[in-house]
Amino acid sequence: MSDAMTTPHEAWSAATRFALYYAPPRASVWWRAGCAWLGRDPESGATLAPPQPAEIEKPLASLAVAPARYGWHGTLVPPFRLADGVTPQALLAATQAWAARRARFEVPGEAATLGRFVAVRAADEAGAQALQSLAGDALRTLGSLRAAQTPAELAKRLDAPLTPRQRDYVETWGYPYVFDEFRFHMTLSDSLDDAPTRAALMHAWNAQMRDAGALPVDGVAIYAEPQPGAPFVLWQRVDFPAQVQP
Repeated sequence: MSDAMTTPHEAWSAATRFALYYAPPRASVWWRAGCAWLGRDPESGATLAPPQPAEIEKPLASLAVAPARYGWHGTLVPPFRLADGVTPQALLAATQAWAARRARFEVPGEAATLGRFVAVRAADEAGAQALQSLAGDALRTLGSLRAAQTPAELAKRLDAPLTPRQRDYVETWGYPYVFDEFRFHMTLSDSLDDAPTRAALMHAWNAQMRDAGALPVDGVAIYAEPQPGAPFVLWQRVDFPAQVQP
């Protein structure tokens, strides 16, 4: 990884948002395939040529604009600004201390439709529960490093059809889909009205990943959005230990 990716960028400011994401190991087929699908590698900064499944009429890049900006990932702790006095290095140190207590595991994954989206999900309930637990633990551990929401941010989040529990989560944690509402996913498409296109994308991904094996959850990654609306970059990978100390 280049120095630009491993040290705080000079353009970072109080408006920079950070997120704790699951990112497949860099050497894995899951990382290479996902980055290629979205057309960029958020870790190296490389622009990639997306595949073009024969059954998809439109260019794949035109069907995954938003996921490409966020980079290939599965959200664990949603994007947030740092609280006053909290530095990116403090966030990294807290993440490393948390990760040192976590164990590695694997989760069978497959593409599925998620409303009007296509995304990689855990293929069984045990994997879904393991990822939900991981995300909840991370949010509780790192939550104190988040800046308080502005009134505008809170109003924007609450201006949606939410359950009372989800509204409570927005007010407390800044996001409605956490803890028991959390559903792990790695987004492969924009919101698409066309059901046949969603089905074709799902089948194309599953066909190319038929022999990929399970998702290796060997660690997490801190992503950064340097400026509002800018592409997210993978700033730091944080590995789980090969063996957790008792």
